[in-house]
Amino acid sequence: MKSAKNKLLNGTVKRHPDGFGFFIPDETEHADVYIPQQAMKSAMTNDKVAITFEKERDGRFRGEIIHILERSQKRIAGHFKVINEKYGLIKDEGRGWGSDLKIPLDLSKNAKSGELVEAKINQYPDEGEFHGEIVQVIGDSADPLNDIKRVVITQNIPEHFTPETLEEAKKFTSNPTEKDFVGRQDLRKLPIITIDGSTAKDFDDAVYTEMTDKGFHCYVAIADVSHYVQPQTAMDKDAYERGNSVYFPNFVIPMLPEALSNGLCSLNPHVPRLALVAEMNFDFTGVMTSSKFFEGVIESQARVTYGEAQEFIDNQQNPNFATSPLGKKLNHVKENILRCADLAKVLMARRFQEGSLDLEVPETELVIDGAGEPVDIIKSERLFAHRLIEEMMLAANVAVAKFFHQKEIPAIYRIHEPPDNLKIQLLERFLSNMGSRSTLSGGKLQKKMTKALHDFKGKPEEQIIHILTLRSMSQAKYSAQNVGHFGLGFEFYTHFTSPIRRYPDLIVHRLLKNLILQNSRYRAIPEDDLSSAGTWLSATEQKSAKAERQIQAIKKARFMKKMEGETFEGLISSVTKFGVFVLLRQFNIDGLIRLDDLGFEKWEFDEENLTLSAKRSGLMYKMGDVLKVTVSLADIESGQINFVLEESANMSDSERVKLKKAHTDRQFKEKKKFGSRGKFAPKGKSKFFDKKSSPNDKKTSSSDKTFSRDKTKSSYSAKASKPDVSAKPSKEFGKKMAATAKSYRTYAPVTDPPAKTPAAPSGPYVVKPKYSSLLDYLDQRKKKGSHEEKSEQKPSARSSEDRQNSEKRSTSENNRGGFRKARPEKSGRKNKSR
Repeated sequence: MKSAKNKLLNGTVKRHPDGFGFFIPDETEHADVYIPQQAMKSAMTNDKVAITFEKERDGRFRGEIIHILERSQKRIAGHFKVINEKYGLIKDEGRGWGSDLKIPLDLSKNAKSGELVEAKINQYPDEGEFHGEIVQVIGDSADPLNDIKRVVITQNIPEHFTPETLEEAKKFTSNPTEKDFVGRQDLRKLPIITIDGSTAKDFDDAVYTEMTDKGFHCYVAIADVSHYVQPQTAMDKDAYERGNSVYFPNFVIPMLPEALSNGLCSLNPHVPRLALVAEMNFDFTGVMTSSKFFEGVIESQARVTYGEAQEFIDNQQNPNFATSPLGKKLNHVKENILRCADLAKVLMARRFQEGSLDLEVPETELVIDGAGEPVDIIKSERLFAHRLIEEMMLAANVAVAKFFHQKEIPAIYRIHEPPDNLKIQLLERFLSNMGSRSTLSGGKLQKKMTKALHDFKGKPEEQIIHILTLRSMSQAKYSAQNVGHFGLGFEFYTHFTSPIRRYPDLIVHRLLKNLILQNSRYRAIPEDDLSSAGTWLSATEQKSAKAERQIQAIKKARFMKKMEGETFEGLISSVTKFGVFVLLRQFNIDGLIRLDDLGFEKWEFDEENLTLSAKRSGLMYKMGDVLKVTVSLADIESGQINFVLEESANMSDSERVKLKKAHTDRQFKEKKKFGSRGKFAPKGKSKFFDKKSSPNDKKTSSSDKTFSRDKTKSSYSAKASKPDVSAKPSKEFGKKMAATAKSYRTYAPVTDPPAKTPAAPSGPYVVKPKYSSLLDYLDQRKKKGSHEEKSEQKPSARSSEDRQNSEKRSTSENNRGGFRKARPEKSGRKNKSR
């Protein structure tokens, strides 16, 4: 296990906001390496470092930074704060530096507290004190960042609470009083804890687990928002309109006023808080043997981050860990953390055994500085500590849903319907094309899908397969009709654990209190009202998710704007009729290579197998292919990133114009030789046609038929084929854009006419089509149906003469763009409407 411990490996490190890091080696064949918090030393995100590493039992790698080879950040931006008469500091708001930057006031350019500044780093932490000097005072940072404001306005997200709501919020105290404790079970002496991200401020849930002779005894305590937010109040109406909190980088639009979301309702450490508690018992195999629910009062004994929990769990066998700062800090809740981990492992194993999908789609985490500029884009890796909390929340949600079912009352459920059979068949074809031998037919579908996903574990295509699998399934939503949760494999499931940030959870709390409290002031909710609420709250959730994706796209474009002209390695994450999406390996960012930029080829799109192929050169692009791409354009306005292949980015203006001219001249000559109706026109129809040609010449393939054009519509006319040598591309455009050099090399003199090819783009580089990312494309495609063509408006009724004239013309908009959709070899007209 430690055979590689002494080997040095060079690469780039990404510092996670929780303190640990992930190392991306320069050796592309080597997997990424997890760097624990204590092994990060003073490394900042994107620093070039050398590490030693070892392989863990689960197959992942763990390492330690030995040398910092090159610093990535020499200047930073953020909010300046005066701390005393001699010094100020710039807060590490993005948590990418590891500590705050200290600034002597005589080097501060008289910046005031709260102002946005740019600073130069003079000394790094490994050299002594982390300090620098301000080089520019940018100005007042009180105004919201324009990126977020634009998205909020575009998505019509309520940003401000009504005056009535703010007035109601003022009436609450900062802490509950003894009057609030009446009738509640007192759990304040329980060593209960919260485990959340390092930047979290609203703590919904706290957990405690202990062992018994029969298994596990567990408490999941959830913030009792329903005690404060009463139905039909101004605050309740505002919360329902929002539906949920919306989270942006370094900024949140909360569902509830901050006095409640970050204060009175939040389960902050060492202060009493009201909670709605799920008390559950499990046997040693993870089967829930009993559950009950009650109002309680708790006091969190520790605020633990995911990174700290992971470090604590990982280092229990280390004899020196107990005396470390983290060991001392969490020693009083040690048994709780370890027992929660034990229970989570049992619950997770049982869940997967019973058919829950083991679907891991890494999320992108943006590291944003105080100026709103993206410092880094990292893949948000899920630690076991994340799974620990997730398993306990899932268990509580299932327990509440089963309780509703047993009581036979109308309730709101979190449902996930089974996927469509056609989508599963398509997914099975994708899996097969990418090398999987697993089938999805027969047996329990979730288990079959999980087995197929395991075929790609640890492979570069793993993330793409997980995204495709996720996109093949229906979207989870809220409903009064319980149909179960397909993805999780649960017959009963609801949302109970996050009432601070999700209104459906608040509804569930009210329904639950109606059942468990005597003479309750909480009332049952009619099924029709629950159904309407489910529809509305599903819509607000989708709107928030879209806003969060949009701001991510904009920030990614901002980040890549600085890297235009730079080359990265990536792999094709999706193939479309207008180009291919490429996912960068170094950053969790995808961008589009447009069809025009793949080369002067006649591309055929196979929608069933998701490939783009060119018969002339034999080139084919499919998902999973590894490419080296150059960033050609990052459009901040649309959040779109475009790539070109590395070879084409290095072509000069003159080379590109020369190549385009040779290509169009060849087309013109061949057109003139074979006539306007093409080489394979019927006898007597063209004066250029050789009546003594062999029978083989008369056979027309699908590619040959493209030359049989109407004169008035032919794109091979002399006028269309002449190159426009006056319209020379700009120097900047020539450096960044060109069709693929790999394709160019295939253009040798030929005897047979080539397939029609797209004209090279001339003039300013434009962004098209407008998909900000692969997920945006898939979202829009999903709305249009499984075939994008079906989304187009149906043509009006045509006369028989119109239809005859139309059938004579084979040129289309898609053909003029260099794209022709592949068709089955034996497809007849009966397949036309498919």
